[in-house]
Amino acid sequence: MSENGPPPEAAMTLYTGPVMHARMKPKEHRFSYEVFSILIDLDRLEEADKLAPLFSIGRFNLASFHPGDHGPRDGSDLRQHADRLLAGEGVPRPDRVLLLCYPRILGHVFNPLAVYYAYDPAGNLTGVIYEVRNTFGGMHHYVIPVHDGELSEAGLRQQQEKLFYVSPFVSMEQTYRFRLLPPGETVRIRILESDGEGPLLSATFNAKMQPFTSTALLKLCTKIPLLPLKVIFGIHWEAFKIWRKGVRFHPRPAGEPSGKITPDRTGGSLKAG
Repeated sequence: MSENGPPPEAAMTLYTGPVMHARMKPKEHRFSYEVFSILIDLDRLEEADKLAPLFSIGRFNLASFHPGDHGPRDGSDLRQHADRLLAGEGVPRPDRVLLLCYPRILGHVFNPLAVYYAYDPAGNLTGVIYEVRNTFGGMHHYVIPVHDGELSEAGLRQQQEKLFYVSPFVSMEQTYRFRLLPPGETVRIRILESDGEGPLLSATFNAKMQPFTSTALLKLCTKIPLLPLKVIFGIHWEAFKIWRKGVRFHPRPAGEPSGKITPDRTGGSLKAG
């Protein structure tokens, strides 16, 4: 933690690195590909809008950030949305809330996971919101305060029972173990998904920070063209390969309507991992 440094002071920064998924059972399957994300301060959207001519807030551009892609998805204030969710779990109003997500590229985006980091005035991480989407149009927020014993020099360790259907090849009877290195010089996210018989799936994002400029953005869009299509195509292509391996299919629960945001609740099962 100390070697990684504090969260960036800029209104927005870039993080570039590989996403990796590894399934351990019943059939082994692994893939990795390069992506880039933005880390944006939800109190400084107007400032972020002026950082680069090739980037806009709420308007079409090479890259853009639209508040309506997140939270209630109605374009309302995301900072207020994060504050409400955190307050519901007993987290005092943060001094800063930083959102790590994919940007829109040429008007398109798909974020399987976006992460909100909440900080107090002393710069301490006080809560994390994991905003999860599935390809059926649903969204769920896991809102987890930072409890004693979860944060150390190695990073943040949290645990959460699965409440939201994501993959048709993973059952609902799962536990998530989150391992985070909060944003600094690097950002790391590791999610280990386990059932009653042990680990099933590991997903990681390990990225390095770089200043947000038009030059940097253009280089990334050239190196990793059509990022949103790469993400959504990759999800379906890897699902097809898993299906070909004969992995069991788990249908979407009947109580989860497509296109709806599921109730935001933690399930009362949070503890240090």
